[in-house]
Amino acid sequence: MYGNVRGSGGGPPGERRAARRRGAFGAASALGALLLVSGCFSSSDDGEGDGKAGAEPGQQPKSTVPYWVNPDGKAARQAAAYAKDGKNDEAREIDKIAAQPVAEWIGVEDPQGEARGFTEAAAKADREALLVLYNIPHRDCGSYSKGGAADGNAYRAWLDGVLKGIGDRPTTVVLEPDALPHIEDKCTPEQFHEERYALLTEAVGKLKALPHTKVYLDAGNPHWIKDPGRMVEPLKRAGIEKADGFALNISNFQTTEENKKYGKQLSSMVGGKHFVIDTSRNGNGPAPGGDDPENWCNPSGRALGATPTTRTGDPLVDAYLWIKRPGESDGTCKGGPKAGDWWPSYALDLARNTK
Repeated sequence: MYGNVRGSGGGPPGERRAARRRGAFGAASALGALLLVSGCFSSSDDGEGDGKAGAEPGQQPKSTVPYWVNPDGKAARQAAAYAKDGKNDEAREIDKIAAQPVAEWIGVEDPQGEARGFTEAAAKADREALLVLYNIPHRDCGSYSKGGAADGNAYRAWLDGVLKGIGDRPTTVVLEPDALPHIEDKCTPEQFHEERYALLTEAVGKLKALPHTKVYLDAGNPHWIKDPGRMVEPLKRAGIEKADGFALNISNFQTTEENKKYGKQLSSMVGGKHFVIDTSRNGNGPAPGGDDPENWCNPSGRALGATPTTRTGDPLVDAYLWIKRPGESDGTCKGGPKAGDWWPSYALDLARNTK
């Protein structure tokens, strides 16, 4: 998924696309069932745990951020492991990630079970689920996160499972990272464009037919697309009119202010649609070097950004979200594990660099 971790400038297309991954697909539907049976979450509004490093995270105040904190996420497990080993300083750092709601990426083996598990757990905690759907055919132009559904019909079947899993529970969906920007930057071959537009339009329509689901289409970031006008036609052809808005900076490091400027320009061109910004790793902005691999694949010196909230202070910005799951690798660059795998040392760096 080159696009959303793209910097500015040139570079060989194959190299530039090498490191994109939004989140893990390993969350099994059994997780949701386990959470419901064990009750291992807190529905309190104070957002406080017991104060100990590595303690099971509770929910953040609903008035500030309505999204569900997964008490059994990778960061929570890592913090608990550090605390068990007596590494309390490390546990406290990873708690910065574990305490926040991060997006759950729906996998391919049991989309209905996963969507139901996450949304039921969130509803029981009196919170809203935050999901990413990332299974479009011909995904990521053959790079690190290549794959996706085999064809349009397979995608529709997968989506139907997700829809059944969500049901009437409050859910925010970020729909198909990179799918539209990769059309615009010519990464996705032209013969797949019409099918992609059709699938995204159908997905938006079906998701919005659910009673309590919000939908945001990916619109890239200001250092990838640069001119927001380039995203107008793709968004319109993908059903932005029915969607709640668009998402920016997924898995990227561009600053919140730059994304807001870009987003407001784009909003004015698509009927005043609102937008959300991925702030998961943009605390120090992008690494220097433009499109150099150091800039977009597991770059060093980066930091967690603004914590998730719907109180953005800007009427057009619906939320700051952690769509990319901090601590998961962008790919096998700089000694990292494969894209989407948890990388403890990188997670620690992000947390320690956070002011």
